[in-house]
Amino acid sequence: MTAELVRGQNHPLPHTRLEIRVTAAAPVMACATLGDERGTVRGTEWVAHPGSPTLPGIEVSRQAAAGLRFHIDLEAVPEQAHLVHVLLALPEGVGGPDRFGATAAPFAAVTSTDGTEVASFTLTGLESESAVVALELYRRQGAWKVRAVGQGYAGGLAELFGDHGLPQARAFAGGIQEAVARHLASTVQIPLPGAQDGVRVRSDGLSSSATPGPVAQTGPAGPVTQGGSTVPQTGPAATGGTAAAGGAAASGGTGGTAATGGAGGAVNYTHPGRRISAPPTPPPVAPPAEPGRQPRPVAGDATGWSMDERLYNQVWGMFEDLARAVAAYRSAIDFAESRLDQELDRVLSDPRHRIGGAGEAAREAARVKHDQLATQAREVLDRDLAQLVAESEVVEPALPAAYARWDNPVWHAYRVPMEIPMALRLGDVHLPEHPDLRIPMLVRLPLERGLWVDSGRSGSEAALMMDEAQLRGLAVDTAVAHAGRLLAVYPPGEFTVHVIDPAGSAARSLAPLTASGALAGEPAAGAAGVSAVLAKLTERVDLVQMAVRGGATESLPPGLDTAEQLLIVNDFPHGFDDRAVTQLRYLADEGPAVGVHLLMVADREDAGAYGPVLDPLWRSLLRITPVPDDHLADPWVGHAWTYEPPTVPPGSRVLFQVLEQVALARRSWRR
Repeated sequence: MTAELVRGQNHPLPHTRLEIRVTAAAPVMACATLGDERGTVRGTEWVAHPGSPTLPGIEVSRQAAAGLRFHIDLEAVPEQAHLVHVLLALPEGVGGPDRFGATAAPFAAVTSTDGTEVASFTLTGLESESAVVALELYRRQGAWKVRAVGQGYAGGLAELFGDHGLPQARAFAGGIQEAVARHLASTVQIPLPGAQDGVRVRSDGLSSSATPGPVAQTGPAGPVTQGGSTVPQTGPAATGGTAAAGGAAASGGTGGTAATGGAGGAVNYTHPGRRISAPPTPPPVAPPAEPGRQPRPVAGDATGWSMDERLYNQVWGMFEDLARAVAAYRSAIDFAESRLDQELDRVLSDPRHRIGGAGEAAREAARVKHDQLATQAREVLDRDLAQLVAESEVVEPALPAAYARWDNPVWHAYRVPMEIPMALRLGDVHLPEHPDLRIPMLVRLPLERGLWVDSGRSGSEAALMMDEAQLRGLAVDTAVAHAGRLLAVYPPGEFTVHVIDPAGSAARSLAPLTASGALAGEPAAGAAGVSAVLAKLTERVDLVQMAVRGGATESLPPGLDTAEQLLIVNDFPHGFDDRAVTQLRYLADEGPAVGVHLLMVADREDAGAYGPVLDPLWRSLLRITPVPDDHLADPWVGHAWTYEPPTVPPGSRVLFQVLEQVALARRSWRR
């Protein structure tokens, strides 16, 4: 999963051959420096710049532009170099902006050579600076990591080089600027357009209709989100999106190959690239707060192309704020407890406190200090939580259907969309310090991995209190709600759902899909039905993979359904032979890259007879639960988040009514 970094955050690099892509709202020039174990640049021979663009293992762009690329082979970097700094600077004397604060924030994405995005970083917070250290690649215990730096210099390259210990930094920086200025003066700059004649240029090279609005220049294809993140612009978020006729911003790798086939029309079969263009200027901030009070929250108060993207980024900002606030509170409580233990140990070790009331007084004083620290920490947490609650109360009603709960009135005004949204709500997450403050759990579209609804007694209190049949039924209900939401947020004909129900045990739960006509066909039952559906989808994956890799997408069979495919698998492994299990594993591994996704409803213990053979299958799927469960680990700050599945209000027909509109729109589209 792509890491969408914030300033100071690091992330391991799984590959040594990398590409770093930078986009900005104005031409910038690229430089890179090698540093020794102290971070010192030993000389100009350790600097790559437009006039001398190569170093061992490093190549930078030769000219200033709004879209730049750094090519890096860390295995070829000299052994005496322990870090690589990626630098950006504004050209001088060419009539462009003289400070980063006058432009939209630059965006940097680290990708592997096959286009898979590893990490991304939006360089926010720059004002008077004209040069900046964007990223740092450094050795740590025999491996390489990337750190988001974002340290700017108002004195430009000269100040930056001087800070890194480079001799004659000012003269050297002046020579680079002069060479770049001469080159810019002798060429015609063609800006990377954000919009042309009402067509928005996407980061994956495709275009889509867009309503005129705030526009930032875009470049070649994170947050995700992101890491967008998206996508969560901060925190464990990922950004991304999807490719389709009239699609919006995307998530995942770096663009893809468009293919034309049968009923589905043009489809990007590889996972689209995250948008790495600089986000436009943030919307107007909230009205000023009264003295002594927090500013009033505003829905959409974040950067982004559209209100949906702003809301997406705001939701993940709320997630990060809650994570930080709770982490700070827990740290403060741990400190108070540790201090109390230390002071009590000192009291017990002092002979003077063993007789009379001196010892009791010392112990009481230690407890008072502990209580004061704990109270102060709770007051700070309560203040932060109150602000987040107020923001949630503003944001939740403003969410679009793809991000909204099933009880949100937006679903009653639902209309089948013509564009695929950036993300989808899979439920909510919360922490025990404030269980009522629920943050939407958003994942970017198209899905990067399949889903697994765990129908077993996973250990949560809610699961242990339910009988086995009730829990399995609830798991299928949860899967149907997810499938219905996926169908609802895709344009007509761009998402297809299949169901495997070997014993026909899920008929009641599947009723919204079957009765509305939203399914592509009847649920497959029995060994023959299981075999037929798996064979069909496996063949589709093989055909599309071969066509895309061979550059022959026009040769796909004319009847091939090029829509995204979702396969709901119930009651696994009952009714599945060894061949079917192998096909499922293949679909889980290879399917997402070519638009085939799994939604498994299964109890892992039921498949225990297969032993470790199925371990890769479970690991490849995102585990969610039909009941609240604190299984979502957060490696960022170490929290265990409680996941709350999306539920349709009891007695509500909203899901069925939405699916009826989906089925009607699909029938109209096929005519």
